[in-house]
Amino acid sequence: MAKSNIVTLDLDFQNKTQAIASYLIRHADGAVLIESGPGSTISALEAGLAKEGLSPRDITHVLLTHIHLDHAGAAGWFSRQGAQIFVHPNGAPHLLNPEKLIASATRIYGDRMQTLWGEFLSVAEDQLTVTQDAEEILIGGLRFLPLHTPGHAEHHCCYLFEDVCFTGDVGGVRIPGYQYMRAPMVPPELNFSKWIDTVVRLRSLKFSHIAPTHFGIFDDADWHLDTLQSILEETEKWLEEVMPANPPVDDLRAKYEAWMGEQSLAQNLSDDAIQSYALANPLPMGADGMMRYWKKVRQPS
Repeated sequence: MAKSNIVTLDLDFQNKTQAIASYLIRHADGAVLIESGPGSTISALEAGLAKEGLSPRDITHVLLTHIHLDHAGAAGWFSRQGAQIFVHPNGAPHLLNPEKLIASATRIYGDRMQTLWGEFLSVAEDQLTVTQDAEEILIGGLRFLPLHTPGHAEHHCCYLFEDVCFTGDVGGVRIPGYQYMRAPMVPPELNFSKWIDTVVRLRSLKFSHIAPTHFGIFDDADWHLDTLQSILEETEKWLEEVMPANPPVDDLRAKYEAWMGEQSLAQNLSDDAIQSYALANPLPMGADGMMRYWKKVRQPS
């Protein structure tokens, strides 16, 4: 079983445990990371590697699920330590030249950019490899199967390693200790039908362990994927009830946060777990993503 070969590194995002993970897998000539995390968590990642007797220069390859800052912000830094970076073809141009990505994020986060995400360095072209859907990646005797998996983002990629699937954000957000999860519905590329198709595809692969970046490795992949599909279907139905009134975005945010708050109470989530969910999956951004989806996909002009 592959799970025993994987170390979950907690990146201690904003001094909070169980918010962002990077997964470490050793091979004959070093180690692979699934996700680099943001630039703001490099010191925590270095500390995690040191506990395993490794330094950043021992990381030979970094496999990114997508280029959102919490997943890929430190990729350029790792490339400067010598790592080869793997990413979906649609994400590659933004790693080579991250100016647009940084500008877009700055419009959202403003003066919190540096505190939240740290520095986002470019990746040199000769250290960037684009993944091809279902085309195996061989690293030091390890085999990874990249899967192009839209829904959360068009440029999203999952990685199957033995019986573990690393699902980035398209596999939802789930904090250990609860049979509960959420789907991160950020703009600009949220698409419910594509996401459900992705879940159906992942289910067909019949792996037993699932490892979302937020947070940890779970051994109930069937329950996880079934629940994720139900969440997507229920949320789109909720949108169909709410959006005909054409609420302003602030109203949609308030309604969505209230709905998630009811779930938190029903699940008896601790304050600590609620904070982890909020950091991993900010609800106002989810409302923004759903509004964009509704206007651009469900009701195109």
